[in-house]
Amino acid sequence: MRILLINPNTTQSMTAKIGRAAESVASAETEIVAVNPADGPPSIEGYFDEVFAIPGIIAEMGKAPAADAYVIACFDDTGLDAARCATEAPVIGIGEAAFHLASLVAGRFSVVTTLARSVPAIEHNLAKYGLASRCAKVRSSEVAVLDLEQPGSNARHKISDEIARAVREDRAEAIVLGCAGMADLAHKLSEEHGVPVLDGVVCAVTLAESLFKVGLRTSKIGGYAAPRAQAFLGHLCVGVADGRRFAGLERRIPAGLTGARAILD
Repeated sequence: MRILLINPNTTQSMTAKIGRAAESVASAETEIVAVNPADGPPSIEGYFDEVFAIPGIIAEMGKAPAADAYVIACFDDTGLDAARCATEAPVIGIGEAAFHLASLVAGRFSVVTTLARSVPAIEHNLAKYGLASRCAKVRSSEVAVLDLEQPGSNARHKISDEIARAVREDRAEAIVLGCAGMADLAHKLSEEHGVPVLDGVVCAVTLAESLFKVGLRTSKIGGYAAPRAQAFLGHLCVGVADGRRFAGLERRIPAGLTGARAILD
């Protein structure tokens, strides 16, 4: 199978790191294609950045060939619902994947993320996914996302300290790392603290393979139905509506449409 792993930010070093994490657990017959948009924020730290990252996610999904499954590698699950509308293939967000797997190995878990501004979005997602009661606390390590890409930074130390506090103060039985840029830290931090430490990238790839194996696809009834044809104007046409294929679904341009392009029927 082919998994398209989308890092919604534009930082290529993070994309490479995420790709390595995915390949470390993928089956031998699974091809991992790790990409990031050319346009958008270099990091996603809160609601504002998310908005500008979503068009890039949709654009990457629209590039041929279509994948058998998609992974959105931002812990806020940026654009996840929109991406599921765009394809019948499974689309997994690393946040949702990590929450579900943490609930299978621990009675309660805490999340250690980057900055405090990211906490509300994660708490919102936990409630949306029905897992808020399993999460003891969402903690910020006050590590900026791009600090995770800087050799010699104290990012790992700050994350480790926050994990220690979560185990001690929250009575957390497992830790979920709340950023794709932490993908290379999970194993060593688990050994250091003696609890399961989950990286969402690994969790999402594993779930994507499982859904593909059992033949489950994204429902097209209700909220994840394919978007109806509409005319998009201006810069949103670029990447979002170009081309004849989009995530494996055929595109139709309504007759008589001029001065605009159309998105999915």
